[in-house]
Amino acid sequence: SPGAITEHFTLNFTTTNLMFTTDLQTPNSRKFQSTEKIMKHYIDSLLQKSSIGPHFTGCKVTGFRSGRHRDDTKVDAVCSYRDNASLARFDREKLYQELSTMTNNVTKLGHYSLDRSSLYVDG
Repeated sequence: SPGAITEHFTLNFTTTNLMFTTDLQTPNSRKFQSTEKIMKHYIDSLLQKSSIGPHFTGCKVTGFRSGRHRDDTKVDAVCSYRDNASLARFDREKLYQELSTMTNNVTKLGHYSLDRSSLYVDG
């Protein structure tokens, strides 16, 4: 739409049943690419169902990091949406609440288990 600007926000969370391995740090590794594709699918489908859904333009998984425990992997993503003056302002607290509800109180994302205290939305 005319006057629309693409805005970005970061999304971070920790899975508790995806063992971190060094190949998850290597963007051209097979493990990174397959895990990134799965995460992108889960994240995109959640955000399309959220209040920003009609304006959502996609996410890019930017990296995986080692978590506190052996089976923990931190997931970092940058997501985009179209914004214009006629839309309500991006409300990261509202989006956090929606994502929290849609992930069963930050415990499930597809077949991944989540660390309940790990969800972070920054806009």
